[in-house]
Amino acid sequence: FDGPVDAIWIENMNTVLDDNKMLCLSNGERIKLPPSMTVMFEVNDLSVASPATVSRCGMVYLEPVHLGWKPLIETWTEKFSVDFPRHAENLGKWSKTICEECLPFIREECLEAPGIPSMDNNLVQTYLRMLTTFVSESHGIVPENVEGGSKPLKTPEEEDQLA
Repeated sequence: FDGPVDAIWIENMNTVLDDNKMLCLSNGERIKLPPSMTVMFEVNDLSVASPATVSRCGMVYLEPVHLGWKPLIETWTEKFSVDFPRHAENLGKWSKTICEECLPFIREECLEAPGIPSMDNNLVQTYLRMLTTFVSESHGIVPENVEGGSKPLKTPEEEDQLA
């Protein structure tokens, strides 16, 4: 489950989180979950979760300010290197440099829309999505791991220049 914790539904999940893994529905029906099934929550905070609920869960809590945006670029570079190994390392390094320069500029020199604050992680993730869109087969750069796929539309030198 992903999203904010709602006080009512999280308390109703307590029976599922117990060792017996019994889901009790509001209509009185009970569903036994198999031992192989695991329930995972990815939540923003635990402000409305009771101590009983928290004690039933194994928790890993990472605040975005402590995690930062650099792991996003490292993960993107690893995934990108599967299809575009020639370009991934350089694009990863350049992306870090760009973000190191641009994020402070955005925070200090630019105005955000009132009531719509942005987070550095969201800005970096959006930048990486746009970068992925531009370094793609539709722009003439063919993934290297595709067997029997399209022939490159660009020479390696042209691809390097684009990337």
